[in-house]
Amino acid sequence: MSLTAGTVQKLIVVREVSPHGYFLTDREQEVLIHYTEVQGEIKPGDEVEVFLYFDTEDRLTATRRKPLITLGEVALLEVVDIHPRFGCFLEMGLGRHLLLPYRELPEFDELRPVVGDKVFVELAHDRQGRLVAKVAGEDQLKPLCFRAPDSWRNQKVQARVYKPLQMGTFVVCEGGVLGFGAIGLIHSTERTRLLRLGESVEVRVTFVREDGNVNCSMRESKEVGRDEDADKLLTFLKERPNGAMPYSDQTEADLITKRFGMSKSAFKRALGKLMKEGLVYQESSWTYLKKDDKQPGSEA
Repeated sequence: MSLTAGTVQKLIVVREVSPHGYFLTDREQEVLIHYTEVQGEIKPGDEVEVFLYFDTEDRLTATRRKPLITLGEVALLEVVDIHPRFGCFLEMGLGRHLLLPYRELPEFDELRPVVGDKVFVELAHDRQGRLVAKVAGEDQLKPLCFRAPDSWRNQKVQARVYKPLQMGTFVVCEGGVLGFGAIGLIHSTERTRLLRLGESVEVRVTFVREDGNVNCSMRESKEVGRDEDADKLLTFLKERPNGAMPYSDQTEADLITKRFGMSKSAFKRALGKLMKEGLVYQESSWTYLKKDDKQPGSEA
């Protein structure tokens, strides 16, 4: 095997060169391991296992430290810094960070990771042969994930975003020690807000599919969600002039979602609850608080 950045190899110590370190070889090429990267005692003739990478001057070098990821592998790495021109820098366990280039990040700023987020990435080479991270997609993640059990339905799990899209957010749902977890989708109608690449979020599993992937929601179950949505609408009405709003069960779904962050069906369930309890009524596509439920001093 040639000396390739990003790989772990067993090499022979050839000689010591003070004040730098030791030269190692695979019997064809040589590479330097600096004293600071030795971690323990070695001497010429020893066989040592090292990780190969590029130093700050883009020279191939070796270390006995254990990286969090190697070439071709997928790992979950933490964002430790963000550069305005280059992209995100990830912790890879070597003291030198790994670049996740901007070309790998979502187009919109609000979908990009922030410091502290963790991103599923694959270690690769760029065109110049330098080590870079690439965002892992389903093709890379699926073999490392497991089929979700049917018992997951209606359970809450932590999920990590690996592909944020307008139509929905693709996530990996944590599964304890079993692989990376299970592949999931949060449809746009089941999101309460946009989610960033690498963000962790608690979701409720709504459906376990035949392929072992799951559908998820950031919303509570219909019963719990209905009560929360009803409280939200009631508060909104109490803060409105004359206790009225130009929204009803006849309002278009996209307007409901844009204004209240809930689906049309959720809106209708919440409104139905309030009407059944005698707290509101509808008239000419408007919804009104019953007069006795208006805040004191609220006038048109």
